[in-house]
Amino acid sequence: MIARYPDLQGVRRILVAKLRHHGDVLLTTPLFTILKERFPEASIDAYIYQETLPMLEGHVAIDGFLLYDKKLKKSSWWKRVWHECSLLWQIVRKRYDLVINLTEGDRGALVAWLSGARIRMGFDPEGSGMWGKRKCYTHLVRICHQTRHTVERHLDLLRGLGIFPKEDERELSFFIPQEAYQRVRELLKAGNILEDQPFILVHPVSRWLFKCLPEATVAGVIRYLHQRGHKIVLTASSDPLELAMNEKILALVPEGSVFHLGGKISLKELGALIDLSTLLLCVDSVPLHMASALKAPAVAIFGPTSEQTWAPWNNPHARVITSKKHPCRPCYMPGCGGSGRSDCLETLSVSSICLTLDDMLVSSKESQNVERVCETNFLEVDS
Repeated sequence: MIARYPDLQGVRRILVAKLRHHGDVLLTTPLFTILKERFPEASIDAYIYQETLPMLEGHVAIDGFLLYDKKLKKSSWWKRVWHECSLLWQIVRKRYDLVINLTEGDRGALVAWLSGARIRMGFDPEGSGMWGKRKCYTHLVRICHQTRHTVERHLDLLRGLGIFPKEDERELSFFIPQEAYQRVRELLKAGNILEDQPFILVHPVSRWLFKCLPEATVAGVIRYLHQRGHKIVLTASSDPLELAMNEKILALVPEGSVFHLGGKISLKELGALIDLSTLLLCVDSVPLHMASALKAPAVAIFGPTSEQTWAPWNNPHARVITSKKHPCRPCYMPGCGGSGRSDCLETLSVSSICLTLDDMLVSSKESQNVERVCETNFLEVDS
């Protein structure tokens, strides 16, 4: 079969849509970089949820943003309609030549169609979604149903255009302003962590709590690290559920053993904190992808979700911990049987996690100021 690629001559205005969560949006950054390299004179815009703006803000390849505010869903009908029409008018007025929708949702497909762009690229809906969805696009990319990293899935849209990324072009990027570093250093100083003093960052939460370790397990790891003399910083977003989980963890560890910054820092500041830390311990959540962009040492715990699809990307300083006693994973279920609790995480032992952390800390110390070139290690442990 001979592929028929669109004629990309004359492409001067590009829109890329990614209406998903923070980590998903951060994993689109290589695509923007490659588009700018291929179309250096083109103007490239991103259509994303307003809350995910920090993931792309400062990216050198992106010229503008169209932001959809999900909070307006709770507003009046007229306010929602006004916001929708205003965004659509901006898209139509821009007269894009190329629109790429990186998600399978209907909203991105409608935006592609209404844009009137000469080239409208998206994933083949394969019969799902709204009626007539296929006709919203001029070109479709087949969805790979095999295990595949999210970054590569995004880049498949470029391959459908006849653009084939090289290995060294697929790096994540995350811009952190100097103000974020400055505020983080001030916060650390207030927490009795002096500049250049090593500390371990623990981010045990996710917007999906079924992806998180039990509080007792996290507390056990923190107690072990504290006994070894490590400074520990604990973080979470301002979400009440995440903060409640952190409070349960704090109740199980010695007073003063943790400096808690949950709900007190922005996403850019979280990135600065990751960059300044000796090691990040987290679950399958956005800090993991920030660490990949920054090439920061990280240990990520995976339970119901796939480490193949969401693993640390091109980060030689990262490891993944999973349990090999559960052949049912990854199931993507919100807990076993929809219970909200995942046995593949409940049965992971404190000792198995601490062994990996110790190994990472030793490796990090030995490799200071030495460039390490290797593939990400995947570690399966018995609980």
